[in-house]
Amino acid sequence: MITASALGSFALIVGLLTLTPGLDTALILRTAALGRRTRAWGVVIGIQSGTLVWGVLSSIGVTAVLTASHLAYTALRWAGAAYLVWMGSRILVSTLNRRAGADPGEGEPAHEPHADDSFHSGWRQGALTNLLNPKVGAFYMAILPQFIPAGAPHLTTGTLLACVHILIGTLWSGALIAFARAFRAGLQRPTARRVLDRISGTVIAGLGLRLALSD
Repeated sequence: MITASALGSFALIVGLLTLTPGLDTALILRTAALGRRTRAWGVVIGIQSGTLVWGVLSSIGVTAVLTASHLAYTALRWAGAAYLVWMGSRILVSTLNRRAGADPGEGEPAHEPHADDSFHSGWRQGALTNLLNPKVGAFYMAILPQFIPAGAPHLTTGTLLACVHILIGTLWSGALIAFARAFRAGLQRPTARRVLDRISGTVIAGLGLRLALSD
């Protein structure tokens, strides 16, 4: 079985990756800052569900297709890029629509009408964001084999390593949600919300474009 030192080294690598600001951070902060705690946790569990799927697929060698087949990788990359650009553009367009319409008073929090705040909706968004990112699969395909000892069961060991990543990611996501919730009263004001949406929408769409243009 995997040694404690190897497990610690893997935890350090994925821990640093988790702490690096990126798409997951922007998505969780925006969702939690708008007061949707249930949906925010849905996003977190969705992201970690995607991580588990990538870990399992990498353990049994399925994601080798992504590294061996340029066509498969490109197809998934374009699908993920299109989804991120659509998501970011939708956020940006919503800020323009709210500016064109009547904003609530500056002292009142803004509420998005007809928003689906359910856990399932957040889970779906988080899972799709993770599963449509081929770089996660490529990362796991490159990292996992280095930490699976010779003779060890690949599926069991790979799943264990993925669970370590999930635990670290969930703890960090919980801290992000707590941070956003602490400042949600101010962030829900119309002006602050427009700024937050424009930043997060630009970041998400920009990451989509970067994914599309990357090799």
